[in-house]
Amino acid sequence: MPDDALDGAFLGQLRASLDAMAADVAQTLVELGLTDYRPRFSAVIRIVTADGPSTIRHITERMKTTHSAGSQTVSDMASRGLVELRAGADARQRVVHLTRKAQRLRPVLDAEWTATTAAVRELGTELSAPLDVIARELSEALQRRTFHERIAAHLPDGARG
Repeated sequence: MPDDALDGAFLGQLRASLDAMAADVAQTLVELGLTDYRPRFSAVIRIVTADGPSTIRHITERMKTTHSAGSQTVSDMASRGLVELRAGADARQRVVHLTRKAQRLRPVLDAEWTATTAAVRELGTELSAPLDVIARELSEALQRRTFHERIAAHLPDGARG
């Protein structure tokens, strides 16, 4: 890859593409009548539906996100009446349960999820590899060796403080 291939636009293009996709999912949800709903809620609803009432730790592990981000999402969902938090076996543990309101949304959310999955697959046909494969490969590569480690390996010795 030529040095100018990463002319500063790469990370901006990647972020802009992901942001545009997320905004389009949000727009679709609004068009489906879910005006007070965030796309990130769907993963929580799908996990709790599949696995049953779950701790925030379990949810964040399945979502592959930080505990802080997951906790904030669950808190946001609770404020909208989509989930209820109950004490777990350990008093420090909070278990996430779906409310009836969230359960009533499931048919619309399932339809959106199916359509979004189809759109991701379609988009992947226009790329050099399916989008889910690229995302998984990127995630796995960064787990093996962080981007920071990769950058540091290319810094000249005198550049390090």
